[in-house]
Amino acid sequence: MKDKVVLAYSGGLDTSITISWLKENYDLDVIAVCLNVGQGDDLDKVKEKAIKTGASKVYVEDLTGAFVKDYLFKAVKAHLLYEDEYMLGTSLARPLMSKKLVEIAHKEGAKYISHGCTGKGNDQVRFETAIASFDPTIKIIAPWRIWDIKSREDAIDYANARGIEINVTKKKIYSEDMNIWHISHEGGDLEDPRNEHKREMYSMTTPMEKAKDEPSYVEIYFKQGVPTKVNGKELKPVELLTELNKIGGENGVGVIDIVENRLVGMKSRGVYETPGGTILYAAHRCLERLTIDKNTYHYKQIISQKYAELVYDGLWFSPLREALDAFVESTQKNVTGSVKLRLYKGNVITAGIDAKNALYDEGISSFGASELYSHKDAEGFIKIFSLPTKIKAMVDNKNEK
Repeated sequence: MKDKVVLAYSGGLDTSITISWLKENYDLDVIAVCLNVGQGDDLDKVKEKAIKTGASKVYVEDLTGAFVKDYLFKAVKAHLLYEDEYMLGTSLARPLMSKKLVEIAHKEGAKYISHGCTGKGNDQVRFETAIASFDPTIKIIAPWRIWDIKSREDAIDYANARGIEINVTKKKIYSEDMNIWHISHEGGDLEDPRNEHKREMYSMTTPMEKAKDEPSYVEIYFKQGVPTKVNGKELKPVELLTELNKIGGENGVGVIDIVENRLVGMKSRGVYETPGGTILYAAHRCLERLTIDKNTYHYKQIISQKYAELVYDGLWFSPLREALDAFVESTQKNVTGSVKLRLYKGNVITAGIDAKNALYDEGISSFGASELYSHKDAEGFIKIFSLPTKIKAMVDNKNEK
C-alpha cells in the first residue's frame, strides 16, 4: 500500500502542476484538499480537475463561515494592519487551512503534506509553521524549493506540455490569491515599482474613475466589537461581509498598491483589493474612538502592530498571539453601537456615530461652561504639566551664560 500525501489544492497554476510533479517524482497517492474560504471558484470543477490531473482522492471543505467568524472578525477587533496598510487577507486564511490539512492527514493516515508555495514567499512559512504546531512529525514536500521549474513561465510550459488546464498565460501572468476578505495581485509588470498597476486586474472593486457618481451611505452595527447588522438588517457573518464587499466594490473602496517587507527577507510589491474589510475597519475604529479610554486606546494601537506582525509571520498558533487576543477581547466590552459611513469613489468618510457607552460628553467637550470642567482650572494644570519643560529651560539658560 502506498504512502499518502495531502496536497493543499486550489486549482491554480502552482497546485495544478504539483499533482503531476508529485506523481512523477514520488511513489505516493496524492490526496487533493480544496479549502473554500470564499474565493468564489466552482469547486466541483476544481475537484474534477484534480481527479483528471491524477489525484487519487479529493476533499472539498467549506471553511468560509469559520474564516469570517473566528479569524476575520478577530482582525477587525484588533485592527490588524501589516506595515500600516495590508489587511492580511492571505495571512489570516493560512492558519485555518493548515489546521484542516492536518485533520485530513490524520484521517487518511498520510505522512506528508504538500503545498504550492514558492521558495521566495511568506506562505511556505505560514503553512509549515502552523502544521508543525499541530503535528511536528508530518513531513513537508515543497516542490518549488526542489524542482527544476524556476519561474511562472516555466510552470506554464510544464502545464502545457502535459495538457494540464490552467487559467493563466504568459500575457496574463499575475499570481493571485482570493478569498472572501480580499484578492491579491503579484508578479508580472508589478515587479517593476516604476509601473503603475493596470485597473483591468481588479475583480472585487470598480476603479475609482468608473465608480458611482453619487455617494452611498452604509450603517454598521457592532455588538462588543463584532459587526452584526448592515443598514438595520441583521446578517450572518458571511452574508454581512458579502454585502459590504458589494457596497464597497461598487464605490471603488479598498484598493492599495504597496511594497512590503516579506518575512523571508526581501521586499515585494502587491496590489490588494479589500472592499468590505476597509469599510469594517473604518467603522470599527470610529466606534472605538468614542467608547475606549485614551490610555487603553493608545496601548491597543501598539498591540495591534505586534499582533499584525505575528499573523503576517505565520505565528497565529502561538502563546503570544493568544495573549494579545485576550487583551483585545477585554477592550471590546463597550464597543457597541452604530456607525454611518459615506462612501464615494474610493473614500470612506464618517457620517455619524451612535453608542450608548460613549465616553464623549457634549456638555464637557463643548466650548461652553461645564460643572465638571472649568476653564480656570486649565491654568494650574498647565503650570504643573509644563514644569519639567520649565526646569530644563532654566538649566539650559544657566549653562549658556
